[in-house]
Order: sequence, then C-alpha cells, then structure tokens
Amino acid sequence: MAAERIDGKAAQRSSDRIALNVPARITWKDASGAVRFASVTTRNVGNGGAFVECESGAAIPLHRLVHLQVEKSVTAMQLPEQLRDGRVLSAVWRVGPCRRSTGTPSGYALRFLVEPRTQAMQAATRILQAVAV
Repeated sequence: MAAERIDGKAAQRSSDRIALNVPARITWKDASGAVRFASVTTRNVGNGGAFVECESGAAIPLHRLVHLQVEKSVTAMQLPEQLRDGRVLSAVWRVGPCRRSTGTPSGYALRFLVEPRTQAMQAATRILQAVAV
C-alpha cells in the first residue's frame, strides 16, 4: 500500500497515484433526485481513485455516488484503466476544505467503485500486455 501525508497523518492508499491535471466532469443526483453536474480538474489519479478540484457548483456530500468522466482529448495511455472506457462510478471519500469566497469545498477525493472481477480482468490484461512487449 502507498502512504501519503494528509493533514499531518499518513493516509493508506491501495495504489499509487500520479499527478495528472486534466479536465473532467462529475455527475450525481442531489437529495431531491435531480441530476447535477460540475466541471472539475483532476489533480492526481490512480487505479483506486482520484482527487478533483471543483471551481464552482453545489457542494457534494460525503459518500455521495458520482460518475467521473475525463474529457476525450486526454491521451488514453495517461489514464488508469478504469477511466479509459468512459464514466467511472465513484464515491466521494473525502471533502476538501471550503473556500471562504464561495463556501463550497475546493475539491473531492473520489474512490472508484469497480467490481473485483473487473479489477482482476484489468490486472490480467496489463500482465499479458507487459509480457507481450
């Protein structure tokens, strides 16, 4: 497991993350069931999740299910396997500090919700590709 310092504490991660600043979009349903969306920028991504900065929009509650989709202009090889195929169902795992100017969070840590079988298949594909090279 990879560890990173967050607020002076060691945070355990299931996979390493790389710095990757790309435009993306998140969509979710609010408490009334209305579909909401926000344009975001990824700051780091990995196989297990991503941190996104959100400049505007309504605050998203902790543990809310969201879909993350990276803009098509991004080279697929830069992205983790989960993000290459379109939208990824994720959960808001951590909410960043609120901005004084807007009162909304500066960003969100998202944890990808990928079926274990899908993860195993993706890992096997990566191994086969590495062996073939």
